[in-house]
Order: sequence, then structure tokens, then C-alpha cells
Amino acid sequence: MIKNNWILCPICGNKTRVKIRENTILENFPLYCPKCRQETIINVKQFHTTVIKEPDA
Repeated sequence: MIKNNWILCPICGNKTRVKIRENTILENFPLYCPKCRQETIINVKQFHTTVIKEPDA
């Protein structure tokens, strides 16, 4: 059986509207949080989420 999880916002920690499975791979994904209204670029592999820091222009 394949497990499903919601992606949590790395800023406020709440659930977002994106659900992933254990075999999901996301690279440079723009994750939007409806509660804190922030957009963050993330990578996801095997339920492990890393935040990509973009340099300020």
C-alpha cells in the first residue's frame, strides 16, 4: 500500500493543498501556502522536503 502525506508549509507549518505519495519527486516546485500567503521553492524526494534559498536580486 502506498502512503500519502500532505506537504507542510516550511514557514508556518500548516498543511498546503498539495498531497504527495512516497514515490513522488519534485524539483524546483513553487509551493504556495494559503494561510501565510507565502510562496517557497522546494525539492521533495521520499517525503523529505528541502527549501531552496534564492539569492536576492
